[in-house]
Amino acid sequence: MCDRRVKALAGIVLAVSLVSPIPFASVSAKGDRTSRVPHFTFPNTLEAQRAALEDNPLMKRFTESRKTLSKDRYRPIYHYVNPESTLNDPNGLCFWQGRWHLFYQAYPPEDRRQHWGHAVSDDLIHWRDLPYAIYPNPEAKCFSGTAYAEEDRVIAAYHGVGAGTMVAVSDDPLLLNWEKVTGKAVIPLGRNLPYSVFDPCLWKQGEYYYILTAGRRPGPGGKPIRAEFLHRSKDLKGWEYVHQFIENDRYGLVGDDGACPYFWPIGKNGQKHILLHFSHMSGGKYLLGDYDTKRDKFVVTNGGDFNFGSWGPCGVHAPSATPDPATAGAVIVIFNMNPGKPTKGWNQIISLPRRLTHRPKGFFNPLNVEPAGDIESLRTNHVRLEARKVPANQEVVLEKVRGNAMELLAEIVPQGGQTVELNVLRSPDGEEVTRILCMRDRGYRHRGASCVVSLDTSRSSRAADVRLRPPETAQVELARNEPLRLHVFIDRSIVEVFVNGRQCVAARVYPEREDSLGVSLRAQGRAASLQSLDAWHMKDLYGFGRGGASGPGHD
Repeated sequence: MCDRRVKALAGIVLAVSLVSPIPFASVSAKGDRTSRVPHFTFPNTLEAQRAALEDNPLMKRFTESRKTLSKDRYRPIYHYVNPESTLNDPNGLCFWQGRWHLFYQAYPPEDRRQHWGHAVSDDLIHWRDLPYAIYPNPEAKCFSGTAYAEEDRVIAAYHGVGAGTMVAVSDDPLLLNWEKVTGKAVIPLGRNLPYSVFDPCLWKQGEYYYILTAGRRPGPGGKPIRAEFLHRSKDLKGWEYVHQFIENDRYGLVGDDGACPYFWPIGKNGQKHILLHFSHMSGGKYLLGDYDTKRDKFVVTNGGDFNFGSWGPCGVHAPSATPDPATAGAVIVIFNMNPGKPTKGWNQIISLPRRLTHRPKGFFNPLNVEPAGDIESLRTNHVRLEARKVPANQEVVLEKVRGNAMELLAEIVPQGGQTVELNVLRSPDGEEVTRILCMRDRGYRHRGASCVVSLDTSRSSRAADVRLRPPETAQVELARNEPLRLHVFIDRSIVEVFVNGRQCVAARVYPEREDSLGVSLRAQGRAASLQSLDAWHMKDLYGFGRGGASGPGHD
């Protein structure tokens, strides 16, 4: 997926011809498409690969670039950010030979066309840069796609601009060497096709490999709605079109599309399936349902959002997802987060990983959503606040808890119908503040109590060049007497809020004041009870010793 100007053109084309392929050839380069980025072939054993990486010119370049970019006050210290230049969609998250691999749309400085950037991790948190993985040619650019890990290889499927659906394979320990199947598009672009050729998703069922290609189809009044088009193959080379894959989809908005699809089993024994995807109109989304393998159809029974508004500015963008090898029936997903302020030399970041599991009785929240990975390894300088009352209509500043790179874990007991605020990145006079509002019994009603959580960044910055985002506001199902549990991650220019393990809201923020480090609580109307609050300062993932501007316990 991704150059936004190309996406805008894609939307115009789809509005005219909803099942025709997007004619990217008309906007792509002609002739020789060889990348100008240095390209290396690596050995095929882990020990030899590690030795080769020590002296690799790209790796040395990445290290120097990271040092330079680390001086930016808004660059996160424990979220993954690519080592040089800008990034867009994450791609092909997968688990291979005991390690996690993250790919992403990268824009190398000497050739600004999309390549697949690459990082590896043992724990989903400590990422190590690797050289660019997939380079354009014969395609003009390497857009979004997925990776499917088999026992003896990993298969990547992605959109090749000006060519069509590309498939590449790798089987070395660090997935450094990739070979493109057939050397050309396996599902080529064309005119007057009954399907779109765009972001693909690949998996295997029985004797067939399957690919979904994203797009739209006519909906109410002829307006476009999302669609996914199914293809299958036995050898990854020759593909036959089957049909439109989604059935009974009533959970999107008119105008949504199904870009960046990821289709995986979820729930006990994989009895359900989830289709994660991105809408160029309304951001990250998902559909839940049943995979009818006899008819090769996905019958939708539920759906929801990963962001609550448009994808920009400052919002959640596209997913990259894969089954969790450590938790049966779980899916791990990450997103890129869009910017809201110009930052020199870089822009987007990757969210913390989230573990999704199925909630069979969930109505508005059919998924459990929890942070994943070894977060605990980053914690330092712990502060714990014990139980205390939060008086009505007074803002209580937590003097011992300050910083802009923190993890907070709070348990609060509000009364029915009450609004409770946990405020972060607060300046001493409250001029700048990012508000986390929880309104009890104010959400959609279904069998008991409900809650609305809102991440309000409308006062997060006083800077004139920051594009402020409307509040991220989401429904959370809570039992009538269930305490509110907020798990908050702050990392310089991002805030992520997990609520009772059932919902997550996130946004980019850019406090201008150096002293916007405070944390406070407020209960509106009636007093609330803070059961506990734990705070940690987080370590610098990249080893530059930056830390938060002021960690917990440092006033």
